[in-house]
Amino acid sequence: MAYPYVSDVEVRVISKYFGDPAHRRIDTYVERGGYKALEKALTLEPDGVTDEIKASGLRGRGGAGFPTGIKWSFMPKEPTRPHYLLCNADESEPGTFKDRELMRWDPHQLIEGCLIGAYAIRAQHVYIYCRGEFFEVNQILAKAVEDAYMKGYVGKDILGTGTTIDITVHQGAGAYICGEETGLMSSLEGDRGEPRVKPPFPAAVGVFGMPSTINNVETLAVVPHIVLNGGEWYRQWGTEKSPGTKLFCVSGHVRKPGNYELPLGFPLIDLIENVCGGIRDGNQLKAVIPGGSSVPLINAEDARNCKLDYEGCVEVGTMLGCASVIVMDHKADIVKQIRRMVDFYAHESCGQCTPCREGSAWTARILRRIEEGQGTEEDLDTLMEMTEQMVGTTICVLSDSVAAPVQSSINKFRDDYLELIRRGERAGAA
Repeated sequence: MAYPYVSDVEVRVISKYFGDPAHRRIDTYVERGGYKALEKALTLEPDGVTDEIKASGLRGRGGAGFPTGIKWSFMPKEPTRPHYLLCNADESEPGTFKDRELMRWDPHQLIEGCLIGAYAIRAQHVYIYCRGEFFEVNQILAKAVEDAYMKGYVGKDILGTGTTIDITVHQGAGAYICGEETGLMSSLEGDRGEPRVKPPFPAAVGVFGMPSTINNVETLAVVPHIVLNGGEWYRQWGTEKSPGTKLFCVSGHVRKPGNYELPLGFPLIDLIENVCGGIRDGNQLKAVIPGGSSVPLINAEDARNCKLDYEGCVEVGTMLGCASVIVMDHKADIVKQIRRMVDFYAHESCGQCTPCREGSAWTARILRRIEEGQGTEEDLDTLMEMTEQMVGTTICVLSDSVAAPVQSSINKFRDDYLELIRRGERAGAA
């Protein structure tokens, strides 16, 4: 089975075996060098593994971009209490489809990364919190974990080293908010998936009240490659501040949508025009959301100046996020797309925080009114004022995720809103 689209400019470190069902089998994985990194890691001290990850400059691939090695170092050095590693596989950000593919085609790569990460933070149990709607992936993961137990890579006395690490695949609760790290912990404990106030941070008081570290699937998938080849090896790609490769999930109005693994710092316009074959049907580029629906969108001019790394995206007024690139051509209805995003967030809000609960619902209502030709110019001011009050005022950043696309769309595409408003005014006057 061939993967739908590949490009000659890709650097396929973690996506090398996408499209190859044979790689799911543990014997095939081992034949191709799998679990060698685990063997190497177990010969090192836990802090030695962490130091190698620090040297690589690996940053969290779930969206925040926080340095992984530093995050691991926050965990207590003396495991007087149980430690836990949580793998966030609850991929539900609109526009994102990389973690699902990593688990679908290369489950043992993730398992090996989880084992190494657990060893580094002195954890004896890993929970892979996998989105409940990923029925096939949950089955693939469960089978892979079972096979790893049978071969002695998971469980007691791993490879005869005296190390014990167990892995549990946990099906998610079907809510977007469970992808937030503390909401994930609450769900894992059997409670409503509601985010928690920080501090205390998970490294001090995490799941079951114990020290915990939460990492994204993509982050953990690259760990075996770094441990096996060294941190400096990983730095041959990317930029100084954003080293390595990144999976970019490209969707929308391009000829070749899909997952592409590219060095960080890759030009956004080259991704669209060359890697993805350009805008479909000969249309013109209008807007791009580079990091999933929760980050600001940019116009075509900004897209031509955007480098796809954490710093480059900030320079043009957006964020890399989880690198879910949503491309819109000149025929796209910006107001409709933003309204749909806000509808999603309003539905997925846990309701704990008033700015998020009320703000997201009212934002959706106002956007729908504008979309239906019943809005006013004052509505745009109301949207800007209301969303500004939603930023930084809640327990988690879901509220901010509503504000980002709304504010950026009004700033960048105000004429699209005004056209609908004035069209409605003319229709009313008639």
